[in-house]
Amino acid sequence: MSLYIVVCIKAVIINPPSKQVVRSSESCMLNPFDRPALEVALRLREEFGGMVTALSMGPVSCAFILHEAIAMGVDRGVLVSDPALAGSDTSATSKALAAAIKKLAPFDLVLFGTQSADSDTGHVGPQTAVLLDLPLVTWVHRLEQKKGGLFVERRVDGFLERFEVGFPAVLTVHSRCVQPRDVSLIGIEAAFEEGEVIHWTLTDLGLPADQVGERGSPTIVLTMSRAERGRTCEFLSGSTEEQADELLRRLLDSRVIP
Repeated sequence: MSLYIVVCIKAVIINPPSKQVVRSSESCMLNPFDRPALEVALRLREEFGGMVTALSMGPVSCAFILHEAIAMGVDRGVLVSDPALAGSDTSATSKALAAAIKKLAPFDLVLFGTQSADSDTGHVGPQTAVLLDLPLVTWVHRLEQKKGGLFVERRVDGFLERFEVGFPAVLTVHSRCVQPRDVSLIGIEAAFEEGEVIHWTLTDLGLPADQVGERGSPTIVLTMSRAERGRTCEFLSGSTEEQADELLRRLLDSRVIP
């Protein structure tokens, strides 16, 4: 059984902007959490045959991430790009992606990374699955095909969960699921010269402008800055008993333990 797989990817901001977020090839890169999802799709195609489409939403200047996905081995890229999409939050983004995925039907599997490296919400995969009315499993660490679907495993809160999922379905792939393949410079050059990237606007998707962008977003990003880590690591000296006593004293002093 061959599989038709759609992988949703994103161009993420490398450094926090001083003013308005402007996504371009200089300020962005392919979201590292999306690479395992691309790798899973490629391995499934190599084993069972089929087709892999990489789908992204953003300005034309960020089409380079689709060429990078093509260099990894996907069959084609689709970029949803329209000025009216500017300022879309996760809800509006999910609406646009869901409309594009429906236009790509029929498909067996839709894959996402667990999160993006800039906003880190983890909302878009689940929200898109709800809009598509498809079964969803998040944080997938392992998967294997069965007739008409997949067996998938996820690890969360100290538990190992195993699911049987029928097609079509949506998965978010954990970054530790697989090791993404390296891409050669020759592969990147060929992808930019010969790779197929299709451009769709809101008109192509049949979406009204007031459902996306700032007008269709219930949340607005006011500022973006790099989070500073305030944690420090300190090793306790002495015997095991002395270290345990010192640790207990510090926890009591800091009122972590009442």
